[in-house]
Amino acid sequence: MKSVTTIVVIILVGMSIAHLVRIIFQVEIIAAGFHTPLWLSIFGFIVPLVLALLLWRENRK
Repeated sequence: MKSVTTIVVIILVGMSIAHLVRIIFQVEIIAAGFHTPLWLSIFGFIVPLVLALLLWRENRK
C-alpha cells in the first residue's frame, strides 16, 4: 500500500473513532452557538469507516 493511502486510511479511521467516542461518552459540541445533535455522529462514525475500508480493500488488489 502506498504511504499516502496509508495516511488517508489512518486519518479516516481516526475520525471514525473520534465520533464513536463522542457517541459513547455523549460529549456535547457547540459550534458558533449551534448545538450539534448526537445522532450526527452516527453518520460521522459510519461514513469515514466505510470509506477507509473501501480504500484499504481497493489498494490490497
